Amino acid sequence: MLNYIKLEKILFLDIETVPMCASYEELPENFIPLWDKKAGYLKRNEEDTPESIFDRAGIYAEFGKVVCISFGIMAGNNFRIKSFYGDDEKKLLADFAQLLESRFSKGDFLLCAHNGKEFDFPYLSRRMLINSISLPEILDLAGKKPWEVAHLDTMELWKFGDFKNYTSLETLAAVFNIPTPKDDIDGSQVGRVYWEDQDLDRIVNYCQKDVLTIAQLFLRYQGKDLLKEEQVVFV
Repeated sequence: MLNYIKLEKILFLDIETVPMCASYEELPENFIPLWDKKAGYLKRNEEDTPESIFDRAGIYAEFGKVVCISFGIMAGNNFRIKSFYGDDEKKLLADFAQLLESRFSKGDFLLCAHNGKEFDFPYLSRRMLINSISLPEILDLAGKKPWEVAHLDTMELWKFGDFKNYTSLETLAAVFNIPTPKDDIDGSQVGRVYWEDQDLDRIVNYCQKDVLTIAQLFLRYQGKDLLKEEQVVFV
């Protein structure tokens, strides 16, 4: 499967996002009624309130922000992983946009993420526009035909055309006997680790593990051996 795709032409990526502020009480005044309305659609239980479910705000680009972008690419026999991260979202997005535009927006490069078409790619694009950053060609889908979109999604590939619900990266890692990336925190805890623990390094480590797992999963899809530990280089 997918053996026609050259690994060195794929930029594997993952992002970590958090709510725009530490708590509901710190929301800008004009955002409070907007989140209240959004929260009304997100309620799972009768006791849910806009305040109690504010930790979910990070998954929506209108109410969240990006704190880490990790990405990896094959270079010879090594898989090189790097991250842009920090409190200054505009800077890390601008740095990533510049990287994409200068190295990956021309030619036959592809972006690959797990659930990337539903989350990572549109979230990055929306936050770039919100931060007045021009979209790199590889993220700008306006006017493109489906076969012109240079995006791969390991979750979508697993569907094989059916309407299967979300299949987590952790589940597929277990199915394909790939070391789990979820040995510390999971996505639901990233906001707390960022705002309360102020431990961005822990988030970056988690994000980089996901990037490696996505690449390993893609290798499994191609029927190839997994990367060995000594092949993984952090730059």
